[in-house]
Amino acid sequence: MRLNFGSYHIIPIHPKDGWNMCNFIVANEDRLKSYFPLTLEQNLTPDLSNIFVAKKAKKFEAKEEFLFTLKKNESSKLVGLVYVKEVDWDKKQGEFAYCIDYNFEGKGLITEAIQQLSDYAFDILGLETLQIISHKSNIGSIKVAENNNFTWIKTLKNEFTPPEGNALNMELYELYNEIE
Repeated sequence: MRLNFGSYHIIPIHPKDGWNMCNFIVANEDRLKSYFPLTLEQNLTPDLSNIFVAKKAKKFEAKEEFLFTLKKNESSKLVGLVYVKEVDWDKKQGEFAYCIDYNFEGKGLITEAIQQLSDYAFDILGLETLQIISHKSNIGSIKVAENNNFTWIKTLKNEFTPPEGNALNMELYELYNEIE
């Protein structure tokens, strides 16, 4: 599976993505430490990244969690990650989590990736509800949700505790598959 848009493409994580993953994570360590602490700690060396991507590829195959890479077409440089996580097959629900390389922020790449992956999640995976959970201070993430017609549902009290702080309230946005 490959989703193309502009000079970029989205593909599922692949076991050979270890070095690219490590480079991406280390280059964006400051951006990832608060909201992606586990991904960060599991990718600080190439060996750790190889283990990480192998596990994520197996989870993808097992339909437990879906990690996609966002890459430039001409170089295959990894510029972003998009997870479909917390998949509940009984509720037909999943949650998006995403991050972008600091050099590519503000270009609409995650907005476009979420649009394409929402269609994929509805049409291919058969999910009916997609969620985005973000802190109100993460304006970029809120814009991604709003630009993809996610609806604000409620504030989740003490939903997430970053490694260096206190529990934070998070904003829940949802998008529903409109079956005709």
